[in-house]
Amino acid sequence: MNRLFISAAHKSSGKTTLSIGLCAAMVERGHIVQPFKKGPDYIDPIWLSAASGRACHNLDFNTMTNDEILHTLQLYSDRADINVIEANKGLFDGVALDGSDSNAAIAKLSNSPVILVINTVGTTRGVAPLLLGYQAFDPEIKIAGVIYNLVGGARHESKLLKVTETYTDIPVLGAVHKNPEMEIEERHLGLMPSNEASEAKQQIHTISKLVADQVNLDSLISIAKQSEELPPFSHAFPPIKQQTPKVKIAVCQDPSFGFYYAGDLEALATAGAEIVPVNTLIDSELPDVDGLFIGGGFPETQMDKLANNLSMRNSIKQAIDSGLPTYAECGGLMYLAEKLIWKNKTAEMVGVIPANAVMHTKPQGRGYIKLAETENMPWGDKKMSSDIINAHEFHYSKLEGLKVKGDFAYKVLRGQGIDGKNDGWLYKNLLASYAHMRDTSQHHWAQRFVNFVRDKKVQRKV
Repeated sequence: MNRLFISAAHKSSGKTTLSIGLCAAMVERGHIVQPFKKGPDYIDPIWLSAASGRACHNLDFNTMTNDEILHTLQLYSDRADINVIEANKGLFDGVALDGSDSNAAIAKLSNSPVILVINTVGTTRGVAPLLLGYQAFDPEIKIAGVIYNLVGGARHESKLLKVTETYTDIPVLGAVHKNPEMEIEERHLGLMPSNEASEAKQQIHTISKLVADQVNLDSLISIAKQSEELPPFSHAFPPIKQQTPKVKIAVCQDPSFGFYYAGDLEALATAGAEIVPVNTLIDSELPDVDGLFIGGGFPETQMDKLANNLSMRNSIKQAIDSGLPTYAECGGLMYLAEKLIWKNKTAEMVGVIPANAVMHTKPQGRGYIKLAETENMPWGDKKMSSDIINAHEFHYSKLEGLKVKGDFAYKVLRGQGIDGKNDGWLYKNLLASYAHMRDTSQHHWAQRFVNFVRDKKVQRKV
């Protein structure tokens, strides 16, 4: 498994843009590239998937065991020439003080060579102690090379190269100069999703060319080929047996709703669901389906289009009111509210949840969360009260003015959820929450939801 771990000294170093460019440049050279992303991110994987042509998969200590991380790397690296793992934040950053959930921990667990991206704005000689410090902090981490980013020009680049050669033994693999064409539009949740950018394909091609011209791709590929073998698993993973599709589940996939883990969509299919894509902006109504999944995204940026598609809003409301099993996460929850309010603008939404989704300038919920299921959880087998679900949330909106005291599927043990104490609003067969779930061994939500959809389908036929 040839692989590279692309990390940085700190966030906003440009490692995502460089990773996008590297993936695309290697693909244009004829290589099959498989991307991975550390952490619970949705947006970066969308870009990395578009750049590589292969679904990007997340590696996250919060929801996965070490064995699951290694198994995911092995499973999806199959038939790939190069595997690119992109970090989040800095190399040694994580929640745990001991670094056990850091980017470095992923690199160490997977025996991956690290390529360090350094934001060079305002520094020259200062890169030397930075690099030396990163080498010394954890000698078990193999820093195989450095790529300097946001370089100020040829003179700046020359100084950086001389300093690095004089004081360190780390090879310089590239110096990418400041260029507005390397910039990807940012907004409140990070990088703009490529599924929303009509010019994304051309932008990826432009970034790819700039990276290919300023980074030594041959050296990177050579380093990737020198990767050590993945460590063995502590237990075997049985082959995945995909069930024959027994239910149809509509999944809203459009510029409003694009936050789906590739592994979760696969888990739904494996559990026996046929995925039926739906576009809430242009489709007039829901197709004939047995269930509905509305993921997260940026509905506020499409609020007028969502509001104007009255037939789809009415179709979804009627379906949910009639008992269609529905799961909505974050942006999906906002869409199901009565109104969406953002920047002094108000737009009518589906109206199933008796409250308004109000956007704020600061996050209303952000980071890893812990949930415990209540006795109201409708999805099949009840979990024991001692079981804790690890998930995450990141939302600038808040449900305000709830008019009805309803039931909730989760108690919030850590995080914000809907009201600081509860999450998972329940109405008939709808579960809507701010929590973003991940289908892993700690919580196979996809199988439970498919079973719930199947059970309701059977009941309707009786």
